[in-house]
Amino acid sequence: MKTTLQPLPRWSRPAHARGRRGFTLIEVLVVVAIIAILISLLLPAVQQARESARRMQCRSNLTGLILALQNYHGAHGTLPPGTVDFSGPIVSGPMVLGQTQGYRISWLAQVLPYLEEGNTYRAINFDVPAHDPLNQNVAAHRMPVLQCPSNPRSALTCYAGVHHDVEAPIDVDNHGVLFLNSRIRLPDDVPDGSSYTLFVGETEGMLSWLTGDNNTLRNTGSTPGFASMVPVVQPTATPFEGMDEPGAETPAVPPPNLVGGFNSYHTGGANFALGDGSVRTISESIDADLFRKLGHRSDGALTGAF
Repeated sequence: MKTTLQPLPRWSRPAHARGRRGFTLIEVLVVVAIIAILISLLLPAVQQARESARRMQCRSNLTGLILALQNYHGAHGTLPPGTVDFSGPIVSGPMVLGQTQGYRISWLAQVLPYLEEGNTYRAINFDVPAHDPLNQNVAAHRMPVLQCPSNPRSALTCYAGVHHDVEAPIDVDNHGVLFLNSRIRLPDDVPDGSSYTLFVGETEGMLSWLTGDNNTLRNTGSTPGFASMVPVVQPTATPFEGMDEPGAETPAVPPPNLVGGFNSYHTGGANFALGDGSVRTISESIDADLFRKLGHRSDGALTGAF
């Protein structure tokens, strides 16, 4: 007698043979929410790690610059002049009043051979001023050693030398180590000690490394701050034309005698190179008087820890 097999009831089928139920919309949303929370927790750590790497690269750039200054001193017996000009003081730069006048070759141009930029150095026409059309092409040359990776500006240099300890025009009697026609000898001309004197620091990023004015020279007259894409409004500044409508904001340009201080896009402070070859991050909350003393090569003041 032929027997016909009957299918087993659904409840008695093996587990692998039963129909599989899909995810519900609520389950999917819960998973997506959990993933989003994990990403939001991880993102700050990733950004912090990236900024740490950028800060280290910036410090490496400053190490290269201070070594270049030391090597220049070893070869010539003095530090390079902060800027070379036949008259002074230098009271403005191309970022303030348009094209500058005068010779104004910067200290950065002088140390290029010690930054592995010999070709750039040889391309400069030292017979004409920095802003001369004959130097236009080389002045636009971008060098990695002058670029801080945290700086969002399209800047040609993010670093400047210290010309003075207070806000004043760049002149032959400044108290820094790089100023107008300077020839500082180490250690005789830096009696405060290279370990207590700032040589080079960060700026918001400028458009000329060749021009010896506020593009490549700054002072310690104000504590280092966080750089901004918006120009700093100075008390004696002159408003832009066309900005006097009622209710309109009034951005301002710096006065023509302003050189400016140091700042950076690193949170909490800016990097500086000291004369002994070390690189330090100086907090934006540093005591203003202490910071001013660090920019003076021979005030005889005891600075202590900073």
